[in-house]
Amino acid sequence: MSAVPAFLKIRSNVRARAVAGHPWVFANEVEALLPAEHDGEVVECRDRTGRFIGCGIYNSRSQIVWRRLSRDRVALDEAWLRGALERAVARRAPEPARRLVWSESDDLPGLVVDQYHDTLVVQIQTLAMEKRAALVGDILAGLLEPAEIIFRNDAPIRRLEGLPMEVHTRSGKPWEPRWLRIGGFDHWIDLQVGQKTGFYLDQRLQHPAVAKYASGGRVLDAFCNQGSFSLHAARAGAAEVLGLDSAEDAVGAARRNAERNGVKADFLVANVFDWFNDPARAVEPRWDLIVLDPPPFAKSRSALEGALRGYKEINLRAVKLLAPGGVLATYTCSHHMQDAELRQVLADVSADARRKLRVLEWAHQPPDHPVLATMPESEYLRGYILRAE
Repeated sequence: MSAVPAFLKIRSNVRARAVAGHPWVFANEVEALLPAEHDGEVVECRDRTGRFIGCGIYNSRSQIVWRRLSRDRVALDEAWLRGALERAVARRAPEPARRLVWSESDDLPGLVVDQYHDTLVVQIQTLAMEKRAALVGDILAGLLEPAEIIFRNDAPIRRLEGLPMEVHTRSGKPWEPRWLRIGGFDHWIDLQVGQKTGFYLDQRLQHPAVAKYASGGRVLDAFCNQGSFSLHAARAGAAEVLGLDSAEDAVGAARRNAERNGVKADFLVANVFDWFNDPARAVEPRWDLIVLDPPPFAKSRSALEGALRGYKEINLRAVKLLAPGGVLATYTCSHHMQDAELRQVLADVSADARRKLRVLEWAHQPPDHPVLATMPESEYLRGYILRAE
């Protein structure tokens, strides 16, 4: 007789979201944890009645002990990985810079792959994928024939899986920073040390969307990072562009990008909150377009209340600096903050500023960062483009 496969069982007094299709099970939702020998391997999960609900990867050291791979019985072997990677790539539009794999949304929990022309950047965030990192690299190399694969295993989330922080290339050779064409502009990119996997690919569709409102106006790009919104606004005919960021290296990169692309934009190292709160702002000319693209204020559910205050303050300050008929493009990348909460923040801002805000466009992460209907956490980027009357 064949051995009964290892499995987790949902506790009888728990309403686990996994039963309804969510891909995660937490440690406090199961009757008992499995021995550590199963860490990084595939185990089954069953509901309180013993009904099979899927196969997933297990890690007793993580708060999320189980992440679904499939509703069927599968093995996380070369055939499964190859098929899942092939399907993920096939779902993407052919672009030189794009996301190829988005973790649970592509049935590969803890694996993120971005493509920058002939280079792939891989982030591994789960123990199971870490144990198969070399195999993932081999499959990607055969599938896409990149010049290099960089493993950016330096995301803090790895610590929650008990994983070390490190960065290396598949070839073992350093990847030298260079100019890469993204969204019609040259950007100086360092894929081994830059933000996220080197560039904010999730905002690349928003850059031209916002630039439509820049022609002839004064544009303020707050939290500008490498200056992408600024570059697009300047090329679209803005009369003046100012980018703000607290990171000196980001501002330096933004200036370098503007010079390389032959567009006129100024950049300033500044704490955005302090800059907005400076009394001098009250007597300066008003802005016609303000972009707010801050880092996540709510990195945990417990931080959400404080984050909502921060989002309200920065949006209120921005609206007060907009000229009549000016446009605000505001974003949040905190997945703990849902659309209804952002909408309420903007409603409160409208009331406090005594200005009517009309929605021009809803903003969302691009299609190559797909959202699972059963997993709210897969949707993290949202925003609004509004006109302030």
